[in-house]
Amino acid sequence: MAAIAPLRQFVPADFDPSQWPAAEPLYLRLLERDPASAEELERWLADFAELFSACDEFSNRRYIDYTCHTDDPAIKQRYLQFVEEIEPRAKPLVFELRRKFLASPFLPQLKTKDRKFAMLAKMWAADVEIYSDQSVPLQTQATKLITRFSDIQGEMTVHLDGQELTLPQANQFLEDNDRNKRQAAWEAINGRRYQDREMVESIFDELLDLRQRLSANAGLADYRGYIWKEYKRFDYSAEQCMAFADAIEKTCVPLVDELNRRQQEELGLPVLRPWDLDVDAKGRPALTPFGRDDVDTLVHKTRTIFDRLSPALGEDFHSLETNHNLDLASRKGKAPGGYQTSLEESGQPFIFMNAVGMQNDVDTLLHEGGHAFHMLAARNQLVFVRNAPIEFCEVASMSMELLGADHMEIFYDNPEDANRARRKQLEKTVRVLPWIATIDSFQHWLYANPGHTRDERRKHWLGLLDRFAAKVDWSGYEHFRANGWQRQHHLFGSPLYYVEYGIAQLGALQMWVKSRHDTRRAIANYRAALKLGGTRPLPELFAAAGIVFDFSERTLGPLMEAVGEELERLGR
Repeated sequence: MAAIAPLRQFVPADFDPSQWPAAEPLYLRLLERDPASAEELERWLADFAELFSACDEFSNRRYIDYTCHTDDPAIKQRYLQFVEEIEPRAKPLVFELRRKFLASPFLPQLKTKDRKFAMLAKMWAADVEIYSDQSVPLQTQATKLITRFSDIQGEMTVHLDGQELTLPQANQFLEDNDRNKRQAAWEAINGRRYQDREMVESIFDELLDLRQRLSANAGLADYRGYIWKEYKRFDYSAEQCMAFADAIEKTCVPLVDELNRRQQEELGLPVLRPWDLDVDAKGRPALTPFGRDDVDTLVHKTRTIFDRLSPALGEDFHSLETNHNLDLASRKGKAPGGYQTSLEESGQPFIFMNAVGMQNDVDTLLHEGGHAFHMLAARNQLVFVRNAPIEFCEVASMSMELLGADHMEIFYDNPEDANRARRKQLEKTVRVLPWIATIDSFQHWLYANPGHTRDERRKHWLGLLDRFAAKVDWSGYEHFRANGWQRQHHLFGSPLYYVEYGIAQLGALQMWVKSRHDTRRAIANYRAALKLGGTRPLPELFAAAGIVFDFSERTLGPLMEAVGEELERLGR
């Protein structure tokens, strides 16, 4: 991936961020400067942003290369070289630069001039509060452990129908009408994960210990307090998250139970098993919107959907193609999952995923496309306030899934299949909320109970499944059920990050409801809110999009009613 040459003023054109003798003098020059006016402070901040953007993009490109080729030792070594040799040296200097900015006597003038500077000061103050030199090597150790976890995940394959398949590729068999094939695939996938359970659990134990030590270094009682500051959760509390879980249990779990009751009834089964949830209850073949290896069709038709929603969105998506910022096909040696990351200096997004020809791949590309639109819309903001809080970033992506579902006929000639895809999207929206409540509640317990044993962890996990999970018969596979938390990569790489998806889902559902009355206005509000980046607090970002920042039962209940009504209209 060749970088787009930026116009630099402070950073040399031939700057190599992987060489500390080249990077260190730039950080020191910024530390030595003493802005003598608000204008000079703003210029200093722009130079800091230029250096940050160059280093951040370099780091992200190495991460992209690694996740695309986890089986290439040279690529992995280049990634780890930056993680181990550059980041630990840069972090203390970045901390000092942030503290210098916060201490400037001219900061009040900047905050009066533009609210983005007030937001930046608030965010950096939280960073300064939790920073400790002693924590830098701990963070490096954590990154290396997370990399080990990714390696383990990337190496997982199973053999089905005479083929060696990645786990994402094997998932397609879970929609097969042959129940024996579904069961064999489900057993293979879960058995492969279970095979590495001890290695994965050992990694997690080490991560828990490191995170508790990070909290202690910051003078905080537990890791939840640390994360609340690190994630800049200024607009809601842990108690509100717990209340959200209660609301999901009350309003979503019954709807999921009803969906499963109908699934069981139509399949004619005495009980539902874990491999019966994704198959079409009427025995129709699995939805195949494009060929397993035909990502070109996936890209072309997804762009057509974005064109229909807004020609501007279609052009934004096309820019990812022209800049070669898409890696979509699943293959051995590629990390699992999907993500969008930002190349801050180039002002370009990059999308990574593992497409295998399933409807979920369409949903994923719509989702990551929404993140890309967010990055492109906000790229003229100062890089330090370019990214909105995650709770709103996910509104950007989840809204595209729901709005894009209205145009599924682009992928399907048969109207019935298009409606099946729409129904599948809405059912997924309902089903994910109890899972979000499970994962978030699990994490709150993990970090509120440092020093817990593996048995205690497993017992609490199973209790949460009893509370939130679908009523499915796991007889004979209780060991897989008890081990199920290990498949959630956020627990390893993004601790206490998951409730954001639930909060954002409510925002996206509000966007969907509004779009059904006036699509043009909903898209206009959507794009206007994206342009703000992170220059406003969450309630104002939601308001700019024409929705409310609220994830209580007051908002969740009516939205679930609207989804239930639409599911009835679409039929089975």
